[in-house]
Amino acid sequence: MANQHDNGTVLERQEQKLKPPSMYQVCLLNDDYTPMEFVVAIIQEYFNKDRETAMHIMLKVHQEGRGVCGVYSKDVALTKVELVSAHARKAGHPLQCVMEEV
Repeated sequence: MANQHDNGTVLERQEQKLKPPSMYQVCLLNDDYTPMEFVVAIIQEYFNKDRETAMHIMLKVHQEGRGVCGVYSKDVALTKVELVSAHARKAGHPLQCVMEEV
C-alpha cells in the first residue's frame, strides 16, 4: 500500500516485522533437603503435569541438578516462579525455581 505526500512523491509503506515474544523455561533446581514427593506435588499443581510426567521431571532434577517444568511467556513464567518459591518457603523447603530465556 502506498501513501501520497503533498509534493507528489509516493512512499512505500514499510512492512513492520514483529518478532514473537521471548519465551522462558521454568526450571526447578536440586537441593539436598526438599523431599521428592513435595517436588512431584509442586510440578503437578503449578505446571499441570500428570503424576508420571511429574515423576520424570523430579528425577531429572534429582539426577541432573535441574529440570524444565515448562516454557511460557515472560509474565507467566515469572508468576510461576513466584508462586512455586512462595509455596516452598511456606512449607519450609529450600526448593529453588528459576526462569531462563529460551
